[in-house]
Amino acid sequence: MKILVTGVAGFIGFHVAKKLLNLGHEVIGLDNINDYYPMTLKFDRLKELGIEPDFIRYNKKVESKDNNNFCFLRLDITDEVHLSNLFRNENFDYVIHLAAQAGVRYSLDNPKAYIKSNIEGFNNILEGCRNNPIKHLVYASSSSVYGLNKEQPFSVKHQVDNPVSLYAATKKSNELMAHSYSYLYNIPTTGLRFFTVYGPWGRPDMAPMLFAKAISKGDSIKVFNNGNLERDFTYIDDIVNGVVKIMEVSPITDQTLSVPYRLFNIGNGTPVKLNEFIEEIEDALGKKAKKELYPMQDGDVYSTYADTSELENTINYKPQTKLKDGIQTFIKWFINYNSSDINE
Repeated sequence: MKILVTGVAGFIGFHVAKKLLNLGHEVIGLDNINDYYPMTLKFDRLKELGIEPDFIRYNKKVESKDNNNFCFLRLDITDEVHLSNLFRNENFDYVIHLAAQAGVRYSLDNPKAYIKSNIEGFNNILEGCRNNPIKHLVYASSSSVYGLNKEQPFSVKHQVDNPVSLYAATKKSNELMAHSYSYLYNIPTTGLRFFTVYGPWGRPDMAPMLFAKAISKGDSIKVFNNGNLERDFTYIDDIVNGVVKIMEVSPITDQTLSVPYRLFNIGNGTPVKLNEFIEEIEDALGKKAKKELYPMQDGDVYSTYADTSELENTINYKPQTKLKDGIQTFIKWFINYNSSDINE
Protein backbone atom coordinates (compact mmCIF):
# COMPACT_ATOMS: atom_id res chain seq x y z
CA MET A 1 0.00 0.00 0.00
CA LYS A 2 1.13 3.57 -0.67
CA ILE A 3 0.69 5.80 2.35
CA LEU A 4 1.16 9.53 2.86
CA VAL A 5 2.37 10.44 6.34
CA THR A 6 2.30 14.17 7.04
CA GLY A 7 4.41 15.55 9.86
CA VAL A 8 6.91 12.75 9.28
CA ALA A 9 9.80 14.68 10.83
CA GLY A 10 7.75 15.08 13.99
CA PHE A 11 7.70 12.80 17.02
CA ILE A 12 4.69 10.62 16.24
CA GLY A 13 4.99 10.87 12.45
CA PHE A 14 8.57 9.60 12.54
CA HIS A 15 7.63 6.53 14.59
CA VAL A 16 4.53 5.82 12.48
CA ALA A 17 6.60 5.93 9.29
CA LYS A 18 9.17 3.51 10.77
CA LYS A 19 6.41 1.08 11.73
CA LEU A 20 4.77 1.23 8.31
CA LEU A 21 8.10 0.66 6.57
CA ASN A 22 8.84 -2.30 8.80
CA LEU A 23 5.51 -3.75 7.68
CA GLY A 24 6.54 -3.42 4.04
CA HIS A 25 4.38 -0.46 3.02
CA GLU A 26 5.46 2.27 0.62
CA VAL A 27 5.59 5.59 2.49
CA ILE A 28 5.90 9.15 1.30
CA GLY A 29 6.66 11.44 4.21
CA LEU A 30 5.85 15.12 4.15
CA ASP A 31 6.98 17.86 6.55
CA ASN A 32 7.70 21.58 6.34
CA ILE A 33 10.45 21.29 9.01
CA ASN A 34 9.48 24.55 10.70
CA ASP A 35 11.39 26.08 13.59
CA TYR A 36 8.74 25.72 16.32
CA TYR A 37 11.43 23.75 18.12
CA PRO A 38 15.07 23.14 17.07
CA MET A 39 15.20 21.78 13.54
CA THR A 40 18.23 19.64 14.38
CA LEU A 41 16.03 17.04 16.07
CA LYS A 42 13.75 16.88 13.02
CA PHE A 43 16.70 16.41 10.68
CA ASP A 44 18.10 13.71 12.97
CA ARG A 45 14.80 11.84 12.86
CA LEU A 46 14.90 12.01 9.08
CA LYS A 47 18.46 10.67 9.12
CA GLU A 48 17.14 7.65 10.99
CA LEU A 49 14.81 7.12 8.02
CA GLY A 50 17.71 7.40 5.56
CA ILE A 51 17.18 10.99 4.48
CA GLU A 52 20.32 13.14 4.38
CA PRO A 53 19.61 16.81 5.22
CA ASP A 54 22.02 18.07 2.54
CA PHE A 55 19.73 16.70 -0.18
CA ILE A 56 16.53 18.25 1.13
CA ARG A 57 15.02 20.99 -1.03
CA TYR A 58 11.54 22.43 -0.96
CA ASN A 59 9.05 20.37 -3.00
CA LYS A 60 11.77 17.98 -4.18
CA LYS A 61 11.29 14.30 -3.45
CA VAL A 62 14.29 12.69 -1.74
CA GLU A 63 14.71 8.92 -1.70
CA SER A 64 15.88 7.15 1.44
CA LYS A 65 19.36 5.66 1.20
CA ASP A 66 18.28 2.90 3.61
CA ASN A 67 14.83 1.91 2.39
CA ASN A 68 13.58 1.85 -1.19
CA ASN A 69 10.01 2.19 0.09
CA PHE A 70 10.51 5.61 1.64
CA CYS A 71 10.68 9.07 0.09
CA PHE A 72 10.62 12.44 1.81
CA LEU A 73 9.21 15.72 0.57
CA ARG A 74 9.73 19.05 2.30
CA LEU A 75 6.37 20.67 1.75
CA ASP A 76 3.96 22.79 3.77
CA ILE A 77 0.36 21.57 3.96
CA THR A 78 -0.75 25.17 3.46
CA ASP A 79 0.86 25.09 -0.01
CA GLU A 80 -2.35 24.25 -1.81
CA VAL A 81 -0.94 24.03 -5.34
CA HIS A 82 1.98 21.70 -4.62
CA LEU A 83 -0.02 19.57 -2.19
CA SER A 84 -2.75 19.14 -4.77
CA ASN A 85 -0.15 18.05 -7.34
CA LEU A 86 1.27 15.54 -4.89
CA PHE A 87 -2.10 13.91 -4.32
CA ARG A 88 -2.82 13.82 -8.04
CA ASN A 89 0.56 12.33 -8.98
CA GLU A 90 0.97 9.73 -6.22
CA ASN A 91 -2.46 8.05 -6.03
CA PHE A 92 -2.27 7.28 -2.30
CA ASP A 93 -4.16 4.38 -0.74
CA TYR A 94 -4.13 5.85 2.76
CA VAL A 95 -3.33 9.18 4.39
CA ILE A 96 -2.14 9.52 7.98
CA HIS A 97 -2.27 13.22 8.75
CA LEU A 98 -0.14 14.19 11.73
CA ALA A 99 1.20 17.57 10.61
CA ALA A 100 -0.04 20.47 12.71
CA GLN A 101 1.04 23.48 14.67
CA ALA A 102 1.35 21.89 18.08
CA GLY A 103 1.54 23.27 21.62
CA VAL A 104 -1.14 24.69 23.89
CA ARG A 105 0.92 27.50 25.44
CA TYR A 106 2.44 28.63 22.13
CA SER A 107 -1.10 29.22 20.82
CA LEU A 108 -1.59 32.02 23.37
CA ASP A 109 1.04 34.15 21.64
CA ASN A 110 0.88 32.92 18.04
CA PRO A 111 -2.79 32.28 17.18
CA LYS A 112 -2.44 32.87 13.44
CA ALA A 113 0.00 29.96 13.10
CA TYR A 114 -2.74 27.61 14.33
CA ILE A 115 -5.41 28.93 11.99
CA LYS A 116 -3.09 28.66 9.00
CA SER A 117 -1.69 25.18 9.67
CA ASN A 118 -4.46 23.44 11.57
CA ILE A 119 -7.46 24.88 9.72
CA GLU A 120 -6.27 25.91 6.25
CA GLY A 121 -3.73 23.08 6.07
CA PHE A 122 -6.24 20.46 7.15
CA ASN A 123 -8.73 21.71 4.59
CA ASN A 124 -6.08 21.21 1.90
CA ILE A 125 -5.61 17.61 3.07
CA LEU A 126 -9.37 17.02 2.92
CA GLU A 127 -9.51 18.50 -0.57
CA GLY A 128 -6.66 16.23 -1.66
CA CYS A 129 -8.61 13.21 -0.40
CA ARG A 130 -11.81 14.47 -2.03
CA ASN A 131 -10.29 14.96 -5.47
CA ASN A 132 -8.11 11.84 -5.33
CA PRO A 133 -10.16 9.13 -3.56
CA ILE A 134 -8.39 7.17 -0.83
CA LYS A 135 -9.35 4.19 1.30
CA HIS A 136 -9.03 5.98 4.63
CA LEU A 137 -7.88 9.27 6.15
CA VAL A 138 -6.58 8.96 9.72
CA TYR A 139 -5.86 12.31 11.36
CA ALA A 140 -4.57 13.58 14.69
CA SER A 141 -6.99 15.22 17.06
CA SER A 142 -6.13 15.82 20.71
CA SER A 143 -7.25 15.19 24.27
CA SER A 144 -7.20 18.98 24.65
CA VAL A 145 -10.63 19.11 22.97
CA TYR A 146 -12.17 18.00 26.28
CA GLY A 147 -11.34 21.40 27.75
CA LEU A 148 -13.53 22.20 30.76
CA ASN A 149 -15.23 18.81 30.70
CA LYS A 150 -15.43 17.59 34.33
CA GLU A 151 -16.68 14.07 33.65
CA GLN A 152 -13.97 11.39 33.63
CA PRO A 153 -12.73 9.24 32.08
CA PHE A 154 -13.04 11.31 28.93
CA SER A 155 -15.32 9.58 26.43
CA VAL A 156 -15.83 10.36 22.76
CA LYS A 157 -19.53 10.49 23.66
CA HIS A 158 -18.96 13.56 25.87
CA GLN A 159 -19.70 17.08 24.70
CA VAL A 160 -16.53 18.99 23.79
CA ASP A 161 -17.87 22.50 23.32
CA ASN A 162 -15.69 24.25 25.92
CA PRO A 163 -12.07 24.41 24.70
CA VAL A 164 -9.63 26.38 26.84
CA SER A 165 -7.03 27.08 24.14
CA LEU A 166 -7.04 27.97 20.47
CA TYR A 167 -5.06 24.81 19.79
CA ALA A 168 -7.92 22.76 21.25
CA ALA A 169 -10.44 24.77 19.24
CA THR A 170 -8.59 24.02 15.98
CA LYS A 171 -8.52 20.29 16.78
CA LYS A 172 -12.26 20.27 17.47
CA SER A 173 -12.70 22.16 14.20
CA ASN A 174 -10.76 19.41 12.40
CA GLU A 175 -13.25 16.83 13.68
CA LEU A 176 -16.18 18.90 12.41
CA MET A 177 -14.51 19.50 9.05
CA ALA A 178 -13.78 15.79 8.65
CA HIS A 179 -17.39 14.92 9.41
CA SER A 180 -18.67 17.30 6.75
CA TYR A 181 -16.31 15.85 4.11
CA SER A 182 -17.21 12.29 5.13
CA TYR A 183 -20.88 13.16 4.78
CA LEU A 184 -20.66 15.14 1.55
CA TYR A 185 -18.05 13.13 -0.34
CA ASN A 186 -18.12 9.71 1.35
CA ILE A 187 -14.50 9.99 2.48
CA PRO A 188 -13.74 7.48 5.26
CA THR A 189 -12.17 9.47 8.10
CA THR A 190 -11.02 8.56 11.59
CA GLY A 191 -9.91 11.13 14.15
CA LEU A 192 -7.65 10.05 16.99
CA ARG A 193 -7.64 12.09 20.18
CA PHE A 194 -4.07 11.64 21.35
CA PHE A 195 -3.34 11.77 25.05
CA THR A 196 0.08 12.79 26.40
CA VAL A 197 2.63 10.85 24.34
CA TYR A 198 6.20 10.26 25.50
CA GLY A 199 9.19 8.18 24.48
CA PRO A 200 12.43 8.26 22.44
CA TRP A 201 12.72 11.08 19.91
CA GLY A 202 10.04 13.07 21.77
CA ARG A 203 9.40 16.76 21.40
CA PRO A 204 11.82 19.00 23.32
CA ASP A 205 9.04 21.43 24.30
CA MET A 206 7.09 18.78 26.21
CA ALA A 207 7.44 17.93 29.90
CA PRO A 208 9.31 14.58 29.60
CA MET A 209 12.16 16.09 27.60
CA LEU A 210 12.22 19.35 29.56
CA PHE A 211 12.35 17.46 32.86
CA ALA A 212 15.00 14.99 31.69
CA LYS A 213 17.26 17.72 30.33
CA ALA A 214 17.01 19.94 33.40
CA ILE A 215 17.38 17.16 35.97
CA SER A 216 20.36 15.61 34.18
CA LYS A 217 22.18 18.97 34.18
CA GLY A 218 21.23 19.90 37.73
CA ASP A 219 18.95 22.73 36.63
CA SER A 220 15.58 23.44 38.17
CA ILE A 221 12.29 22.38 36.57
CA LYS A 222 9.03 24.31 36.43
CA VAL A 223 6.21 22.39 38.10
CA PHE A 224 2.76 23.86 37.61
CA ASN A 225 -0.10 23.65 40.12
CA ASN A 226 2.41 22.24 42.65
CA GLY A 227 2.60 19.05 40.63
CA ASN A 228 -1.04 18.28 41.33
CA LEU A 229 -1.87 17.66 37.71
CA GLU A 230 -2.73 14.31 36.18
CA ARG A 231 -1.90 13.20 32.67
CA ASP A 232 -2.72 10.03 30.78
CA PHE A 233 0.90 9.46 29.74
CA THR A 234 1.07 7.02 26.82
CA TYR A 235 4.21 5.41 25.46
CA ILE A 236 4.94 6.02 21.79
CA ASP A 237 4.94 2.33 20.74
CA ASP A 238 1.39 1.89 22.07
CA ILE A 239 0.26 4.97 20.17
CA VAL A 240 1.89 3.83 16.93
CA ASN A 241 0.41 0.35 17.11
CA GLY A 242 -3.04 1.87 17.51
CA VAL A 243 -2.56 4.29 14.61
CA VAL A 244 -1.41 1.58 12.20
CA LYS A 245 -4.11 -0.89 13.19
CA ILE A 246 -6.95 1.62 12.87
CA MET A 247 -5.65 2.73 9.46
CA GLU A 248 -6.46 -0.72 8.10
CA VAL A 249 -10.03 -0.65 9.45
CA SER A 250 -11.84 1.95 7.38
CA PRO A 251 -15.23 3.19 8.60
CA ILE A 252 -18.04 2.25 6.25
CA THR A 253 -21.62 3.44 6.05
CA ASP A 254 -23.78 0.68 7.48
CA GLN A 255 -26.46 0.12 10.13
CA THR A 256 -24.19 1.54 12.85
CA LEU A 257 -22.59 4.40 10.89
CA SER A 258 -24.72 6.71 8.76
CA VAL A 259 -21.54 8.56 7.75
CA PRO A 260 -18.08 6.92 7.23
CA TYR A 261 -16.66 8.91 10.14
CA ARG A 262 -15.32 7.91 13.55
CA LEU A 263 -13.56 9.35 16.57
CA PHE A 264 -11.45 7.49 19.12
CA ASN A 265 -9.46 8.28 22.21
CA ILE A 266 -5.98 6.82 22.04
CA GLY A 267 -4.20 6.85 25.37
CA ASN A 268 -3.06 4.64 28.21
CA GLY A 269 -6.30 4.76 30.19
CA THR A 270 -4.40 5.33 33.45
CA PRO A 271 -3.82 8.93 34.61
CA VAL A 272 -0.58 9.57 36.48
CA LYS A 273 0.20 12.37 38.93
CA LEU A 274 2.80 14.75 37.52
CA ASN A 275 4.89 14.33 40.67
CA GLU A 276 4.91 10.55 40.15
CA PHE A 277 6.05 11.01 36.57
CA ILE A 278 8.90 13.24 37.76
CA GLU A 279 9.89 10.61 40.34
CA GLU A 280 10.22 7.97 37.61
CA ILE A 281 12.52 10.28 35.64
CA GLU A 282 14.55 10.93 38.78
CA ASP A 283 14.92 7.18 39.36
CA ALA A 284 15.95 6.54 35.76
CA LEU A 285 18.55 9.33 35.84
CA GLY A 286 19.69 8.66 39.41
CA LYS A 287 19.29 12.36 40.24
CA LYS A 288 16.78 14.42 42.21
CA ALA A 289 14.90 17.29 40.66
CA LYS A 290 15.12 20.89 41.82
CA LYS A 291 11.51 22.06 41.62
CA GLU A 292 10.21 25.57 41.04
CA LEU A 293 6.50 25.60 41.86
CA TYR A 294 4.16 27.67 39.72
CA PRO A 295 0.37 28.20 39.67
CA MET A 296 -1.90 26.76 37.02
CA GLN A 297 -1.22 28.13 33.54
CA ASP A 298 -3.76 29.62 31.16
CA GLY A 299 -4.96 27.08 28.62
CA ASP A 300 -4.03 24.11 30.80
CA VAL A 301 -6.32 21.49 32.36
CA TYR A 302 -6.05 19.70 35.69
CA SER A 303 -6.45 16.14 34.50
CA THR A 304 -6.68 13.98 31.40
CA TYR A 305 -7.98 10.42 31.47
CA ALA A 306 -8.81 8.45 28.33
CA ASP A 307 -11.70 6.05 27.97
CA THR A 308 -10.27 3.84 25.22
CA SER A 309 -13.07 1.26 25.20
CA GLU A 310 -14.29 2.26 21.73
CA LEU A 311 -10.83 1.68 20.25
CA GLU A 312 -10.45 -1.55 22.20
CA ASN A 313 -13.74 -2.84 20.80
CA THR A 314 -12.73 -1.93 17.25
CA ILE A 315 -9.10 -3.11 17.03
CA ASN A 316 -8.47 -4.76 20.41
CA TYR A 317 -6.31 -1.81 21.41
CA LYS A 318 -4.52 -2.45 24.70
CA PRO A 319 -1.46 -0.42 25.76
CA GLN A 320 1.37 -2.74 26.79
CA THR A 321 4.00 -0.38 28.24
CA LYS A 322 4.14 0.31 31.96
CA LEU A 323 5.20 3.79 33.02
CA LYS A 324 8.45 2.67 34.64
CA ASP A 325 9.48 0.64 31.58
CA GLY A 326 8.58 3.45 29.20
CA ILE A 327 10.52 6.03 31.20
CA GLN A 328 13.57 3.74 31.45
CA THR A 329 13.62 3.30 27.66
CA PHE A 330 13.09 7.01 27.08
CA ILE A 331 15.92 7.99 29.44
CA LYS A 332 18.34 5.50 27.86
CA TRP A 333 17.67 7.11 24.48
CA PHE A 334 17.84 10.60 25.98
CA ILE A 335 21.27 10.01 27.56
CA ASN A 336 22.66 8.52 24.36
CA TYR A 337 21.26 11.27 22.13
CA ASN A 338 22.31 14.12 24.42
CA SER A 339 25.58 12.67 25.76
CA SER A 340 27.76 15.55 24.61
CA ASP A 341 25.37 18.20 25.92
CA ILE A 342 24.92 16.51 29.30
CA ASN A 343 28.65 16.15 29.86
CA GLU A 344 29.55 19.75 29.06
